[in-house]
Amino acid sequence: MQDLKGQAALVTGASRGLGRAFAEALGARGAEVIAIARTVGALEELDDAIRAAGGPQATLVPLDITDDPAIERLGAAIHGRWGKLDLWIHAAVNDPPLSPAEHAADKDWDKAMAVNARATQRLVRSLDPLLRLAPGGGRAVFFDDAHNTGPFHGTYAASKAAARAITTAWEVETARFPLNVLHLSPPPMPTGLRARFRPGEDRAGLASPRDVAATMLPTVLAAAEARA
Repeated sequence: MQDLKGQAALVTGASRGLGRAFAEALGARGAEVIAIARTVGALEELDDAIRAAGGPQATLVPLDITDDPAIERLGAAIHGRWGKLDLWIHAAVNDPPLSPAEHAADKDWDKAMAVNARATQRLVRSLDPLLRLAPGGGRAVFFDDAHNTGPFHGTYAASKAAARAITTAWEVETARFPLNVLHLSPPPMPTGLRARFRPGEDRAGLASPRDVAATMLPTVLAAAEARA
């Protein structure tokens, strides 16, 4: 199925977990995937997987999303090549060490806030104009995480809550415009993040990122059809 042919789809955190699963699913349906992650080798493996499934070659962007100037250049580069952005899947996330609130290290707090909150805002600022240029309105997809908000998750949960506040405000602010902001809640998955937060957990019953992406993708695509 190549129903997304000609659409530009940006995926952050594209080298692993749910980000990679979405990138593969979008590429297999013909989307021109712009894959962002820090690891070149993992991005190349993703491109191989997309092309093996019959999709177009992905655009690989080895990038640290906390690099503000690079994020600004990213928006300009997308505009120069595609003139729009049809879809943004934001799956990049930082998972700081578990810690009691009174012992949280400054460096862990700063890193979590930089990746999960500040970078999200910078990406919104850079990509908003491109999403508005997409026919029928572009889609921006964010993932909630209600499974990691309890004791010892204070730093992570605070950074995710800050990001949610930013994207919820953006969703309301753009409600009258051709831009679709979605918040989705994936089930627990056997990702590296979950393994670090729950070492020793029996992962046999967890949903695979590939299955979760396949389940969520119709919702993502239907949002644009409803707005068009």
